[in-house]
Amino acid sequence: MTVPTEIQALGPEDAHQVLAASELFDAPAIPESTAKFLTSPGHHFLMAYQGTRPIGFITGVEMTHPDKGTEMFLYELAVHEQFRRQGVGRALVEALSRRARDAGCYGMWVLTDDDNPAAIATYQAGGASIDGSQVMLSWRF
Repeated sequence: MTVPTEIQALGPEDAHQVLAASELFDAPAIPESTAKFLTSPGHHFLMAYQGTRPIGFITGVEMTHPDKGTEMFLYELAVHEQFRRQGVGRALVEALSRRARDAGCYGMWVLTDDDNPAAIATYQAGGASIDGSQVMLSWRF
C-alpha cells in the first residue's frame, strides 16, 4: 500500500515546519541548528506530508572534492512509525536523488548499520546498491 504523500522542499522561511515536526527526529529540532541547515548552500531538506501532517523527512548535503566533483550525502531519513512500509521512505529517497541529479551531482551515498534491514531495503528500493563493506569511525567533541 502506498500512502498519498506530498513532498515539499523546505527553505529558510520554513524553519517553523521543521520545528513542528520534532517528533520525527531523534531529539527535538534545535532552532539555531535548523536555521543554519536551511540557510546553508547545498543543504537539502525534504518533508513528506499526508494532508498537512508531516510524516517523514530526508536531508542531504552536497559535498565537493577537487578530484571528484560533487556528490550528495544522504544525511538522514525518517518516517513516522505509523507510515512505514508504505512507500514514504522510498518516495523521499527518490526525491532527494532527483534533486542530486538536478544539482549536477555525480552520485549519492549513505551510511547505515548492517543490522538495519529496513533501511537497506528502503535505500535499495530507491536505486542504491551495496558498495563493499566500510567501517565508520567518528570523533565526538
